[in-house]
Amino acid sequence: MQPLPYPLVPAVLESAPDAMLMVDAAGFIRFANQQVSSLFGYPHEELLGMPVEQLMPKRFRSAHVVHRDEFARSNRRRAIDSGLDLRGLRADGTEFPVEISLNPVHCEPEPFFIAAIRDITSHLKLERELREARAEAERANLAKSRFLATASHDLRQPLHSIALLVGALQRLPSSGPEALGLIHSLNASVETVRQLLNALLDISKLESGRFQPETRNFRVGPLLQELQAEFSGAAHEKGLEIVIASTDDTARSDPILVGQILRNLIANAIKYTTKGRVTLRSRREADGVRIDVSDSGIGMAPDHLAYIFDEFYQIGIDPNSSREGYGLGLAIVQRLVKLLGLRIEVASQVGVGSTFTLSVPCGVSAAISEPVEPRGFRAPEGRQRHVLLIEDDAGVRQATEMLLKTEGYRVTPAASLDEALKRAEESRDIEVIVSDFHLCDGANGADAISAVRATLGNGTKAILVTGDTTLAAHDQRLKVDGPLRFAQKPLNAERLLEMLDELIDLE
Repeated sequence: MQPLPYPLVPAVLESAPDAMLMVDAAGFIRFANQQVSSLFGYPHEELLGMPVEQLMPKRFRSAHVVHRDEFARSNRRRAIDSGLDLRGLRADGTEFPVEISLNPVHCEPEPFFIAAIRDITSHLKLERELREARAEAERANLAKSRFLATASHDLRQPLHSIALLVGALQRLPSSGPEALGLIHSLNASVETVRQLLNALLDISKLESGRFQPETRNFRVGPLLQELQAEFSGAAHEKGLEIVIASTDDTARSDPILVGQILRNLIANAIKYTTKGRVTLRSRREADGVRIDVSDSGIGMAPDHLAYIFDEFYQIGIDPNSSREGYGLGLAIVQRLVKLLGLRIEVASQVGVGSTFTLSVPCGVSAAISEPVEPRGFRAPEGRQRHVLLIEDDAGVRQATEMLLKTEGYRVTPAASLDEALKRAEESRDIEVIVSDFHLCDGANGADAISAVRATLGNGTKAILVTGDTTLAAHDQRLKVDGPLRFAQKPLNAERLLEMLDELIDLE
């Protein structure tokens, strides 16, 4: 074997951190640094003059000869083959994964190429561990979603029953002032648990992508008026007032989800404001409609602003003290804003207050269809309104029946779809159907309402109540013809009675 030309090259390659080979045009190793011996387990003297194909498994050798000849003819540098399954073969017969880069060397009397070889066993192990960790995280996330979907109904059922029973107790004539005070405290506790449960499940739904926005044009003014009326009681209890500025602005987004964003912002403003007011205003600018929720509350220092949208983050709250809320409102706001592709900004000053600004695309007023005002209708005086209650859970059925009876309704209970059809045949004067979504024997409330209406007539009003947080119940209710209200468990007594009044008022 002739001595290698350019004696300086081996000296440079010897100091390289990777295993370095110099191979001639015929495929024989002319130089190998010490890292090659360490990596492949051959003595240095044995490597010199060895065919380079001997350092790879037999199944790769024939193809490598072809590739080597093509590389010699192309005379171009080739990057590391990070995407190929390349293997090295040690002297003891063990295989290991490698990455290889090739560089031609122009010299006389014959050309050479330099090969850099790197053992990527640890790299592939890390990649595999990352894939497994990612797959495990995805499995855990799916398991969490399945758990929440399965447990949600079971969690909501007893809370729904308690809320209705509290509403019934409040209406009993025998309840004295002391008892009413205890009932009021119990109702407040139920409402707190309901809000926390809904907040946690809302975050889960947003993360799983089960919220589907319905974009349309809507007027901002009526939405602000609705929010003012909704929160005026909570504000009044703290000695605050909610002020809205009149506006004719029209926005384009999902009005339900925009309303939820503003509700969380208003609730947060009331929470951190002890005196003064909460102001809602809208203004149209070149880039859209900007809706402000401003308060005269405690304000925030600049170092807090980066964290206020994190779950469970609260400002100035002793974790061991009784607290209002759980720091989830702004976390849900951030997810809704991202879902809708909107923008939210915060300006705050300690001791002065905060302003949250939601930017929504402009809408077209002419594209909004005006709602038709329903004509009022009341049952003849002295006549009990007849409700068919379809609920397979005995506790919820009894609680709902007790509430409706204390309010003066005549109630016919049914525990299944078959029983509901029998009761409908027996009582043709039923005015309203109140049905749970999930019924026994695989039936659902949407089917039950349709079946009962086939007996009583499609004009029979109905309320579909569900603890299902998936889109299944929503999709099913769209298949129900006739007047229908949709309610989410846990539902408090006041809201259920309001919905019944609204339905009976419809002609």
